[in-house]
Amino acid sequence: MLPIDPTADRARRVWLDCPNCRHGVGCTDCENRRNCSQHWQYLLGNDATVVHMQCPGCAHLWSTDTHRRGVA
Repeated sequence: MLPIDPTADRARRVWLDCPNCRHGVGCTDCENRRNCSQHWQYLLGNDATVVHMQCPGCAHLWSTDTHRRGVA
């Protein structure tokens, strides 16, 4: 398991599912797209609409483009 990035800050968070551990599955707040106090990711940075995150639970690092997210 990777260590948590030294630049990670609890004040900079994002509420997107971790593709590795999916630690918010079954949480009523997360399933209703509300900001849960327990299931969030560290926001490490962004490049325009691409956000870079790390999961505090499993330390997985990933990026995703949030442009038009959720639009069919």
